[in-house]
Amino acid sequence: MSFVKDMLSMFNKKELSFLKSYKESEDYYTFLFEKEKDITWNAGQYGLFTITHKKIKNNTRPFSVASVPQENTIQITTKISDQPSEFKKAMLELTKGTKITMAGPVGAFYLREEHPTVLIAGGIGITPFRSIVKQLEAEKKEIPVHLLYLDSNKTYIFKDELDRIASNTSIGLTYLDSSNHLQQALDKSISTYKNNAKYYIAGPKSMVEDTSTYLRDNEISKRNIKKDVLIGY
Repeated sequence: MSFVKDMLSMFNKKELSFLKSYKESEDYYTFLFEKEKDITWNAGQYGLFTITHKKIKNNTRPFSVASVPQENTIQITTKISDQPSEFKKAMLELTKGTKITMAGPVGAFYLREEHPTVLIAGGIGITPFRSIVKQLEAEKKEIPVHLLYLDSNKTYIFKDELDRIASNTSIGLTYLDSSNHLQQALDKSISTYKNNAKYYIAGPKSMVEDTSTYLRDNEISKRNIKKDVLIGY
């Protein structure tokens, strides 16, 4: 049923009006778009965003929606290097009121049941989790949730906001800077929850697959592992 709903949502494109952008850190930018009243999504889902104000090749890219509907904006955060793609150049050229289109949001990467949950972010993979923890905060959920945030560069975008949420909720938060440290943190989570928890992994493909393999090697069932591979980084 959710597959059919996703397919229908993909055909229902919405026009979004650009509000503003700002740097989160040296290489990371956040873009905010006006949210129309009829647009909603589950925290953790992604949209397909299309550049329409200029002609470029590969004018559509998927991005996790980093905001929650209650914020009344659609937020995407992405890494932009010194030599950005045509798509990201076009993003940087957006001015207030410029339109882009979005299909979705869609996807199955969101919390469905109230059970212990381990969120595992690698770099830019923090974007869907920003939405998820914001939703948990808004709904005052008291389920055991722990966010493991791996960033070898120690950039940790959204850090101030995540720290605030962790201090005001029961959500646990651990910052990590190496795969070895991540495995040590995973060992603690596995020892605590075993297969009584769901494990959500988001980040670059190699990080997601390596982490999934580590969980499976430690007898975590495949059905308890949810993956979101972020492309283009």
